[in-house]
Amino acid sequence: MSTNVLRKAFLATEDKFLSLVRKQWLVKPQMASVGSCCLTGVICNGLLYIANAGDSRVVLGRSVRGAKEVIAMQLSTEHNASFDAVRDELRSLHPNDPQIVVMKHKVWRVKGLIQISRSIGDAYLKKAEFNEEPLLPKFRLHEPFRKPILSAEPSLLVHKLHPDDQFLIFASDGLWEHLSNQQAVRIVQTSPRNGIARRLVKTALKEAAQKREMRYSDLNKIDRGVRRHFHDDITVIVVFLDPHLINGSSCYNSPMSIKGGGRLASLC
Repeated sequence: MSTNVLRKAFLATEDKFLSLVRKQWLVKPQMASVGSCCLTGVICNGLLYIANAGDSRVVLGRSVRGAKEVIAMQLSTEHNASFDAVRDELRSLHPNDPQIVVMKHKVWRVKGLIQISRSIGDAYLKKAEFNEEPLLPKFRLHEPFRKPILSAEPSLLVHKLHPDDQFLIFASDGLWEHLSNQQAVRIVQTSPRNGIARRLVKTALKEAAQKREMRYSDLNKIDRGVRRHFHDDITVIVVFLDPHLINGSSCYNSPMSIKGGGRLASLC
């Protein structure tokens, strides 16, 4: 296991999907506009390997001796145009394109279309051959591009697991729009393990409803296709860590709590 193995897995997944887009181009051209964030974690030999493309996030809950509260430690790097560093990276990669990042409806977007700068898929912003008819006009750029605008290259991190590391929260940005890292960690710390991912999703949805000045029950009644206007999709995986198991074997299976759907989230 290594970060290079994870990187190769991301790029192989990207290549396979783009080849599928190419095969289906004349029949299903809108596949070129389909994409997904991808956040992956692998535990091996006491090390946690993280790979991320997009704006999902993994947060570690670590206990502090002598303190009651578990602290939150963010382990992943996000690729969203709302961050100065991401906009700077895009501008440095595309110095001759003054429209590489555009403020649209009070939100920074890559080419005025999408917030993330890295993903699996989104072929229409990676290969010019998929940014023309028969793709829908709303996805087509006015000027052709010579180099990929988005990337599938993941950010990589290796974290040596500590006996005080209690759990990991893997979640799409829909959760983090409404809960801070510490809020999410506190909920996991103070709640029963069974169904904890569902509890995190429900808490985030209640926050989304409150921001819209509506009841949670009314939000739940809205059709899924329409609800995207009220909150982003939410996928959550919570992994509880057992230091005895981590240190005792090279392959580690841990209790998990999973809830949500929409974006690609994988855990090994």
